[in-house]
Amino acid sequence: MILDATQWRGWHGDDFPEASWYRDDEQLCAIVGAPRVDLISRERYGDFILRFEYALPVGGNSGVFYRVDETADLAWHSGPEMQLLDDEVHPDGAEPTTRNGALYGLLATQQATPIEPGSFMEGALKLRGAEVEHWLGNRMVLSYRLDDPALRTRIESSKFADKPLFAQAPAGHIVLQHHGEAVRFRRLSIEALS
Repeated sequence: MILDATQWRGWHGDDFPEASWYRDDEQLCAIVGAPRVDLISRERYGDFILRFEYALPVGGNSGVFYRVDETADLAWHSGPEMQLLDDEVHPDGAEPTTRNGALYGLLATQQATPIEPGSFMEGALKLRGAEVEHWLGNRMVLSYRLDDPALRTRIESSKFADKPLFAQAPAGHIVLQHHGEAVRFRRLSIEALS
């Protein structure tokens, strides 16, 4: 299923956040300097493959959150994040667990995947039960299980420790992060896995 602009709304809102995101037939673009309103999928998803392309400016930072519970104050309070980052310029690129493709703040990728600022890169998230895969440029860069005891221990000693909803939901929304930079997304599609 194609996830065009009609499939998204603003976080904790009913409508597409026109003041924060620009949309056209092909892409969704965060507006620099606008209120940082994340995009949330209208539907909830459990097991799926999400495919997308993204482009970041120099020093850009964004992310894709999955299985988000919207009762949380912010998306990152419940949904794990696949980090999207210009590792070469952004300060987060110095820390392996916050580099491009990482499970933000928790797990580093198996290999670095630098972006070319302004150019689109293919990305994908695959979820089946507790199994999660992060893909960048047609390569799986990270694979993990949400129920892995070692990961749960990491969560308990991280900034997510006091977020009881974090990484708990078997299904939830997908969220595209507005981090203040001009991230662009296009060719978003989702395939349900049975």
